[in-house]
Amino acid sequence: MRPGPGRRRIVLTATGSLGDIHPYIAIALGLAARGHEAIVATSACYRQKIEGVGLGFRVLRPDADFVTDPGAMRRYMDLRWGTIRLVRELILPALRQTYDDTLAAAQGADLLVPHPLTFATRLVAEKTGIPWASTMITPWGFFSAHDVPIFPTAPTLTRKLRFLGPRFWQPLFRFGKWVSRPWAAPWDRLRAEIGLPPVRENVLGENHSPALVLALFSKLLADRQPDWPPQTVQTGFPLYDAGGGGLPLALARFLDAGPPPIVFTLGWSAATVAGTFFEHSAAAAKGLGRRAVLITGNSPHKRPDALPQGVTAFDYAPFSELFPRAATVVHAGGIGTTGLAMRAGRPMLVVPHSHDQPDNAERLRRLGVARVLDPGRYTASRVASELRRLLDEPAYAMRAREIGEQVQGEDGVEAACDALQRLLRP
Repeated sequence: MRPGPGRRRIVLTATGSLGDIHPYIAIALGLAARGHEAIVATSACYRQKIEGVGLGFRVLRPDADFVTDPGAMRRYMDLRWGTIRLVRELILPALRQTYDDTLAAAQGADLLVPHPLTFATRLVAEKTGIPWASTMITPWGFFSAHDVPIFPTAPTLTRKLRFLGPRFWQPLFRFGKWVSRPWAAPWDRLRAEIGLPPVRENVLGENHSPALVLALFSKLLADRQPDWPPQTVQTGFPLYDAGGGGLPLALARFLDAGPPPIVFTLGWSAATVAGTFFEHSAAAAKGLGRRAVLITGNSPHKRPDALPQGVTAFDYAPFSELFPRAATVVHAGGIGTTGLAMRAGRPMLVVPHSHDQPDNAERLRRLGVARVLDPGRYTASRVASELRRLLDEPAYAMRAREIGEQVQGEDGVEAACDALQRLLRP
């Protein structure tokens, strides 16, 4: 059954951790509020979350249940090779399954909106003729030679050589796309199997819709660059943080009982490989004489056996409600947590693990709202030293408040929905 007149069926495809899925839930809810039928096609492990907020759900393989598997996540969260392994070992081998699932989900659709890693959505759009709009959830994915990202394969080198500018980086990026072009062979084979003509571009780095590209992050994190696709619309963060009932009662009471605490979290994916993160975090807070909240995510077993006085731990709390009540936030630099921390207007200590996290961390540092600490150097004494600077130097708090006020003035969901509706007009 198709939607009624004026009501369109829009299918959003996404894969990965909660930070990957949440922007598409936010946009889908915005579209549904405008009267459209919004369907989120994603991993089976997120069915309850999607259907729980009243959205249509379709299964999209491969499943993302690997995010709770410590063995798998040690490979996929490796600083230098995690992203490459994720694409080559998980995403591309399942491409045919993803295509079949996307094709089924797209029945009767008026528009397709894919996550950058759901490569099959473009194939379905080309095969069926359904319009599509691509998205980029982090600045890192644009590979801009004018605003060079920090690449996890060589973070120190790219940080030091950013100043060389487009004349140096443009040919280097072209070479990188040429070298990695054979990795896209599964995509090329599937194109041929379904009767689509070959293409020259490297879909792993140039998978942009010719009609519309949505940059789903704040211009404060990265502003539009000359080498972004001209059809790009920058929306701001489409933030979603539904916890179903607000802060846990015990956490709300803890927050009410004293001064703002330090909040320590690794989000969802990095929490699987937390190691001694929460142990050192609790010790750092104790050494500073500060209250603290540990949000352990999907790894509650990583919680220290004994917590110092003034330190509490929870598996989950809605960051949109917790972060504004924090003194400072310690996190891994995932894009979802980054957006919520920026909006809360709190200074941050970022501990980047892999993927886009080193680049997000460096951007926050350049904004003047964060300090950055390598996970391999995350000890109680170093954490305490970094936090002492964040808490004692007023410039960090002042700059964070300024950034927070500006991000609060953005509405990423509204802007994304506006752009998609313009594309839908006959």
